[in-house]
Amino acid sequence: MGTALTATAAGFGTGLSLIVAIGAQNAFVLRQGIRREAVLPVVSICALSDAVLIACGVGGLGVLVTAWPSALTAVRVVGAAFLLCYGVLAVRRVCRPSGLHGGGPETRSGRRAVLTCLAMTWLNPHVYLDTVLLLGAVAATYGSLRWEFGAGAVLASLCWFAALGYGARLLAGFFRRASSWRVLDGLVATTMLAGAAVLAAGA
Repeated sequence: MGTALTATAAGFGTGLSLIVAIGAQNAFVLRQGIRREAVLPVVSICALSDAVLIACGVGGLGVLVTAWPSALTAVRVVGAAFLLCYGVLAVRRVCRPSGLHGGGPETRSGRRAVLTCLAMTWLNPHVYLDTVLLLGAVAATYGSLRWEFGAGAVLASLCWFAALGYGARLLAGFFRRASSWRVLDGLVATTMLAGAAVLAAGA
């Protein structure tokens, strides 16, 4: 029991260390959480997607990812284009902040938020490299306890996205000011455009 618990704790720590960095997905979840728009579906998509990818990595499917470099290149190109477009929208919001309510066209509907979240998650090749390859490789070192390690990583993902999505509402008071939204959207724009540049450079 103690060994299984250790493997689960290791998976939790490793998984958390890979997802807490501010990236396109986290910035999007944070913004949705502050606006309180489609938070449950967005958090669910992020956590469930991670669970699927982690299971693939623990199951040894990382070999398939490395066997198809052209597929990763295609994902990089499409992902770079998507992040570029979203980054431009964020720049526009910096110039014309909309405040806490009455968001821009990309966040007005739950359906659009869901589609954007899916794109943020599945069009990012780093998700496959970090979650499937890296976590899968570390999990393999735990042998028969690799699934306990994977369960810890899945739990870390769920805890992080739930905390980010639902905890963001605590900042709602601060973001009642238009200037605060300029700061957030400036961060989002920088993150998205930088991500697009990195993906384009690696394509």
